[in-house]
Amino acid sequence: CLDEEGKVHEFGSSWRTEDCNDCSCSDTGIDCCNSYIRPVDYDEEKCESIFNKETCSYKVVEKDDHSKECPVHSWVG
Repeated sequence: CLDEEGKVHEFGSSWRTEDCNDCSCSDTGIDCCNSYIRPVDYDEEKCESIFNKETCSYKVVEKDDHSKECPVHSWVG
C-alpha cells in the first residue's frame, strides 16, 4: 500500500500517522480512523478542550485555569 505521504506499507501492517490516525494496509487498500475520542458534552462556556498531539488525546480544562480539569459527560470517536 502507498500512503498519502508516499510511504510504502506491507500488507497486514498498521501504523499511526502524525495526525493521530490509526491506519492498516490490506489487499483491499488502506483503512484509517481516528485513534482518539473527542469530548462533546461539557460546559463550553466555562471550559475548553485542548488536543495533545504527542499523546493523541483531548483534555478539557477551565478556560481561566488550565490546571483545573472539567467533567466531560460524553465522548465520540
